[in-house]
Amino acid sequence: MKEQLRTIFDGFSSCKVLVIGDVMLDDYVKGSVTRISPEAPVPIVNIDNRYVYLGGAANVALNMKALGAEPILCSVVGNDAKSDLFLQTMRSDNLSTEGIVQSNERKLTVKYRVLGNNVQLLRMDDEHTHLLSENDRKSLVDRIAKIISLQKIDAIVFEDYDKGVISADLIDEIVLSAETKKIPITVDPKKRNFKDYHHIAIFKPNWKELREGLDLDTTELDQQALKTIEEFMRTKNHDRLLLTLSEKGILMAQLTENGLLIEREPAHVRKIADVSGAGDTVIAVATLCLALGLSSEDIMLLSNLAGGLVCEQVGVVAIDGDSYYMEALRVLE
Repeated sequence: MKEQLRTIFDGFSSCKVLVIGDVMLDDYVKGSVTRISPEAPVPIVNIDNRYVYLGGAANVALNMKALGAEPILCSVVGNDAKSDLFLQTMRSDNLSTEGIVQSNERKLTVKYRVLGNNVQLLRMDDEHTHLLSENDRKSLVDRIAKIISLQKIDAIVFEDYDKGVISADLIDEIVLSAETKKIPITVDPKKRNFKDYHHIAIFKPNWKELREGLDLDTTELDQQALKTIEEFMRTKNHDRLLLTLSEKGILMAQLTENGLLIEREPAHVRKIADVSGAGDTVIAVATLCLALGLSSEDIMLLSNLAGGLVCEQVGVVAIDGDSYYMEALRVLE
């Protein structure tokens, strides 16, 4: 694979991918802590810096953009000031806004994080999590359908943060459109819609999401859990299930005539700073690899490596394409 790596990374630039899901702003206040407040037993943060990142499904799009691909982010935001900042930041990051619907019935999810001495001290979420109204859902589906009809789309990814953009009806309509155009779909799921996805090329939960989504009464990936996974995949017509297992690496389950084929990729030793956004990076790389027709083994290796790399950075950040390529070369030596 080492000899093919440059071809693979160059190939990412040929991929155009729809990223559908919940978007947000990650708003960070960063500073130093030297004393405790006299008003309450809490640290006082002397602010040094404040910055915002695109988060949720937008972070998936940023990861794809960093690797040279062309993502089209599709979601619903509000008509509030934070939504305006979100769209302004998208444009600054050279992301297309053609798939974004603005609504008077929503407000943008904002996650406020306070860091003191590089340690997260507090997080506050300001958001709506109810499902989209019928009008907003239809507007988003129509926007996506128009993009699919006018452009060559290589893959679609559902990035579900359970904030209400994705619903069973929306899934059904997008899957039908994708099947008509033979566009493969990947999913990064959450519990609410876990069993609503069907005909998915790569379904990527983490261990917690898998246990909750399938109501697994086990703390181990034992034979009963594998049997439940196989039944789920056959019922929903999923091709592959990519399971992230934190420090235990990553697992790919694939349906065959003889049952469930299991392949594993161990985690690489890392100095972990922050796991926020690692799942976004994994699904972004896995989707691009799928679009290029890579094998399950290569998808596991490259997505696992990418997810580990972003954990070395503080905050929700996209992967650095050059550093990723050099690290992949090193690992393959």
